[in-house]
Amino acid sequence: MESPSVGPDGDTIKHMFLDFMQMQEFAKHPIIMKKAQGVWYEDVRGKKYIDGLSGVFVVNVGHGNQRVIEAMKKQLDEITFAPPLHSTNLRAIELVKLIASITPGDLHTVKLLSGGSEATEAAMKLARQYHRQTGNPHKYKVISRYEGYHGATMGALAASGVTSRRSTFEPLPAGYIHVFPPTCYRCPYGLEYPDCAVLCARIIEDVIKREDPATVSSIIVEPIGNTGGIITPPQEYFQILREIADKYNVLLIFDEIITGFGRTGQMFAAHTFKTTPDIICMGKGMSSGYSPVGGLAFSDRIADAFYGDQSKGVQFNHGHTFGGNPLSSAAAIASISEIKDRKLADAATNTGARIWKRIGELDNLGIIGDVRGKGLIVGVEFVKDRKTKEPFPSEVGFGVRVGKAAIEKGLIMRADPNWVALAPPLIMSAEEADRMMDIFSSCVTEVAKSVGASPSS
Repeated sequence: MESPSVGPDGDTIKHMFLDFMQMQEFAKHPIIMKKAQGVWYEDVRGKKYIDGLSGVFVVNVGHGNQRVIEAMKKQLDEITFAPPLHSTNLRAIELVKLIASITPGDLHTVKLLSGGSEATEAAMKLARQYHRQTGNPHKYKVISRYEGYHGATMGALAASGVTSRRSTFEPLPAGYIHVFPPTCYRCPYGLEYPDCAVLCARIIEDVIKREDPATVSSIIVEPIGNTGGIITPPQEYFQILREIADKYNVLLIFDEIITGFGRTGQMFAAHTFKTTPDIICMGKGMSSGYSPVGGLAFSDRIADAFYGDQSKGVQFNHGHTFGGNPLSSAAAIASISEIKDRKLADAATNTGARIWKRIGELDNLGIIGDVRGKGLIVGVEFVKDRKTKEPFPSEVGFGVRVGKAAIEKGLIMRADPNWVALAPPLIMSAEEADRMMDIFSSCVTEVAKSVGASPSS
């Protein structure tokens, strides 16, 4: 099959809408990927890029993984769709058993879905129905965080706290309350850790009390927040949330769409932060992007509320056409098995440490304000003045400039005006990590010079 011919006006893609993309601008210089292998992409013009973002925090086991591909080929010859209102299938059962074996605590029950937004929506619905069936029918409110992002569907978006993605679609569903995130580098309360006593977590108890505990259903949080700049809380933050949730009979939901399946150095960030939530939402790295898949894992206590005589109607009243799809399940089984068998969570820790070390070598530039993350998700915030933490003016867009320079040199990463993020596939070798960081370092250095940043002595 011939590669598409793309003219300077981007005629071949003018009928597409891409995610969060101004198509008029994208069409001027479109990037169209043709193939991928390992940690590399190649576009239709033959240019290669290091995948410094795992696609979008997805391809944990790397591109072209033969174990996953062969599992999917085998499944194609067997069954690719089972009737969801009448049956399940062998691969779905196998995947549920595998997930239950790797989740923390008693999160032994799994609802399979086909993506992250489905998972967060389903989690909040599960929480509401759980409370209704356990004698608390007025518990419906959801507490989440500013800067958090839980998906593009309306309920997930209502729980999200990213203004640029929310405001276009307001008014959103009612019952969503937002609190400040644990942005320690720029504490919204003007405090310093650890003297702050983690106020950003403790204040949630006050919010619950002021909203009336009888009306609050759940707290949904990303263990590490992507859209706010790889927001990484103090270790005790989630343990405090766990205590508060237990005190007021509120379900604690971890949105691990990004952090799940080895990304933070353990299978789930719940392990990394030593806190077991009531529900874990999963997606992205679950199948490493080989087929759309998502899901929930939840506690035995929650599951018990949904068992009963058919006439009582207590089953979970929720479903999606492609949940538990056998082809997607086969891909997820193979991907998760790769992560386990090759100890890729440990590899994430080692490669992450290598990246942190290389970022430290740029300290003399005087523009790196903060480095944060866990395992193989690393965020870097740039500042004009490190002493005052003054950011660069918005029109400078330091991080965006770094991202554009990186694309030119063959590196894909997350780039926002004041920060960038690296989250390559967990299979990345030391040599590949160094090559990625060589590009990264050169881009940061060039942009620093272009804006007149003065190196530290």
